Amino acid sequence: MAESWATLGIDLLVEPTGPGLRRGLTDALREAVRSGRLAPGTRLPSSRALAADLGIARNTVADAYADLVAEGWLTARQGSGTRVVEREVVPPSGTAPHPRALTRPAYDLRPGSPDLASFPRAEWLKAARRGLTAAPYQALDYGDPRGRPELRAALAGYLSRARGVRADPERIVVCAGFAHGLKLLGTVLRARGARTVAVESYGLDVHRRILTASGLHTTPLPFDRLGTDPGGLADAEAVLLTPAHQFPMGVPLHRDRRTAVADWARRTGGLVLEDDYDGEFRYDRQPVGALQGLDPDRVVYLGTASKSLAPGLRLAWMVLPPGLAEEAAAAKGGVDPCGVLDQLTLAEFLTSGAYDRHVRATRLRYRRRRDALVAAVAARAPEARVTGIAAGLHVLLRLPPGTEQSVVQAAHWRGLALHGLARYTHPDAPAEPVDALVVGYGTPPDHAWSGALDALCAVLPG
Repeated sequence: MAESWATLGIDLLVEPTGPGLRRGLTDALREAVRSGRLAPGTRLPSSRALAADLGIARNTVADAYADLVAEGWLTARQGSGTRVVEREVVPPSGTAPHPRALTRPAYDLRPGSPDLASFPRAEWLKAARRGLTAAPYQALDYGDPRGRPELRAALAGYLSRARGVRADPERIVVCAGFAHGLKLLGTVLRARGARTVAVESYGLDVHRRILTASGLHTTPLPFDRLGTDPGGLADAEAVLLTPAHQFPMGVPLHRDRRTAVADWARRTGGLVLEDDYDGEFRYDRQPVGALQGLDPDRVVYLGTASKSLAPGLRLAWMVLPPGLAEEAAAAKGGVDPCGVLDQLTLAEFLTSGAYDRHVRATRLRYRRRRDALVAAVAARAPEARVTGIAAGLHVLLRLPPGTEQSVVQAAHWRGLALHGLARYTHPDAPAEPVDALVVGYGTPPDHAWSGALDALCAVLPG
């Protein structure tokens, strides 16, 4: 039987240098503490365990520990073991100081994140336990680069029922977030010979950068009250859209234009990339089904758990046309970067109904926040106009001409994180600039929501 120190010890990488083992070990440990590699409070291995790891006598380690305790670098207490003394670490001269951490805003109204305090921890833990218990041991191997079959089957059922997606588990590829999925699609499109992807005039610049890094040119489409105008698709091989709830303008794509996009794809062989980033959150209208349902052979549906659960899960999915799933899986390099345990958990979370319950509960919470925002702006800042409120986790606050930059700056001075519409406007957008704020109401926890509203109204014109 192995000695207890072999299984219960703590690993420590240390290389004694210089003349004599005791002095070399003492110097190496002192330098590790001085440089900060061993942080204050770190527990060190027992003298027996470290001696066995280094192949030296136990007394040599004990003596080195004793020397450093006497010098004030370590502390040794009965029942607590040997630890690095709690003290401020002063880096050696010439070492570049670490940059100061950016001050967190008092309130965060930037779009793109849900209320992380509402993450269903208890239900998620139950799903994790059930999912792992039921999984075969082979599930812990490298597996299918498309993702775990349990999750792909659960997603196919849920997306078909809740979003009107025509999904087959064999045509679903799990990816590590939306950006990862878009990068894979950019690689596939470029390999197919595509050169131009049409994008919306308003959208996330990070998505445009991902496509550009894949060797693709992005060209903006016009935008009006009916949403993005697909009339400029003639020279594109693909188009990236947010049809259910346009980000950041907040309107659904008009039904005639949805049909026009699908017709363009069939006629030209083009590919539609549908970003359904917050399609599950709607309040004042019937749900708008996925565009993919019109033509699953020409539309790639992309969804994510980032808005409904948490971005830190790094779980998203693509429902791909026939033949494209194999190319997207191959673009992953033959491996699945998504954690198996989280995939099994989400599969159980979906099939048990816990996901539906969570979405419905958060939908009510976000609707109350949106209603409070609309009422506060109407009462305290009448010169601002709230639009795009029927769905999603953000609204568009239209401002008087020429005021956007000053409002964003005033918000920064007050510790309010806020983005203007200019941040999300394509540099080549075929439209006159619009002054507006893109206000996300998902991020603040419930206890901070009234304070966030007060800070917002304080910087608005009027």
